[in-house]
Amino acid sequence: MVKFTCNVKQYRVAKKLTQAELSDFTGVRRETIGRLENAQYVPSLELGFKIAWVLNTPITDLFKFNFSDDS
Repeated sequence: MVKFTCNVKQYRVAKKLTQAELSDFTGVRRETIGRLENAQYVPSLELGFKIAWVLNTPITDLFKFNFSDDS
């Protein structure tokens, strides 16, 4: 099982950006940012790097994938 953790909201708020502003900078809809922040959407690598660039944060601080061997 893979667990996805997204820290975009914490970094976005620290930069004083709204979801709408982040979506404008990255070229996606505001709803996509909302779904991403709620871990309902896993971004493409391209979008992940765009968000990291806008937030001036390493991509590894924004997204975590935890793999467990529960099989």
